[in-house]
Amino acid sequence: MNLDQFNLTIAGGQLPEELTPYLTAMWYEKRGDWDQSHRIVQDIETATASWIHAYLHRREGDESNARYWYSRAGQRFPSGLTLDDEWTAITAALLESR
Repeated sequence: MNLDQFNLTIAGGQLPEELTPYLTAMWYEKRGDWDQSHRIVQDIETATASWIHAYLHRREGDESNARYWYSRAGQRFPSGLTLDDEWTAITAALLESR
């Protein structure tokens, strides 16, 4: 699945069954369900989950919490990158690594 196909599933509202928890979290976030996305990643202890967790707290507007999670993920705080651009970058990276 590529990014365009992934975005079509979001627009159609049908969660694909074969998604990883990470992509599922990004799918729910793009559909406007921050809480579901957060529930998925908050208890996964990997750098990837921490990156998504950081993005979610940045989206929420909690910059200090986001900075903590970016640090745990080994990522820099994305100054100058829009939230939508970051969502695309994370999701594209996840799709490429499948």
